[in-house]
Amino acid sequence: MTKLERLENLTLAIWVGCMIGVGYIAAPVLFSTLDERQVAGMLAGKMFYIVTLLGLISGGLLLILRYHDVSISFFKQWRGWLLILMLSCVAASMFILQPMIADVKALGLVEGSDAAKKFGMLHGVSSLLYMASVVSGSILIFMGIRTPAR
Repeated sequence: MTKLERLENLTLAIWVGCMIGVGYIAAPVLFSTLDERQVAGMLAGKMFYIVTLLGLISGGLLLILRYHDVSISFFKQWRGWLLILMLSCVAASMFILQPMIADVKALGLVEGSDAAKKFGMLHGVSSLLYMASVVSGSILIFMGIRTPAR
């Protein structure tokens, strides 16, 4: 295994590991431990923001490394499309969903209100994109980001 392959594997593992750690361990613990849901949400939001930045940086780096190594042929493989899916989910979350969620929160969330329903729907979409990234990244870790040499 070359140094480049090790760097790719480490980058992907850190990215997916942080997503799992924050999304499926830290955030649920915050909401189950803290009495103030608003404080738990604020802390979880800050952690998700950091993981999203990490994802944009990691995904961009992985695309550059793979493109540099194998050129456009990487994008003809399912592994390339899975990486693009991960990066697209992260970008959509950060640049589309998070601003929409912030706008809805600014209206004030009263249980049963239209704003609360819209928040729930946007949060659900965000959760699905997050899960798609985690599953895609886990597949890439398990199968390898590179096509095995024949």
